[in-house]
Amino acid sequence: MADMQIYHNPRCSKSRQTLALIEEAGITPEIVLYLDSPPSADALTGILNKLGIGARELLRKGEDAYKENKLSNKALNDEQLIAFMVKYPKLIERPIVMKGDNAILGRPPENVNILL
Repeated sequence: MADMQIYHNPRCSKSRQTLALIEEAGITPEIVLYLDSPPSADALTGILNKLGIGARELLRKGEDAYKENKLSNKALNDEQLIAFMVKYPKLIERPIVMKGDNAILGRPPENVNILL
């Protein structure tokens, strides 16, 4: 298993740039194509813990599924929001890079330098 993982969307320029920075550092990360294989609720909870953020902060608010499911509703708790992210993985902000017990969002891609 690779020392580093990236939750990656090859269509996303920030995700591609973050992956390039990792590879330029001589690291071959485990690439998780999360749109093809969405993380479980438990996995997402672990990712949020490593990021140190709540579920709402990991949501992509511009996605249709965000609007259609009225996810701006502040009454929705983390567990409910995580369930939507599992069902609609496009809602998950990307890229997420993890190394050990640490994780960062690659927005901007240079954030990954914290883990390199």
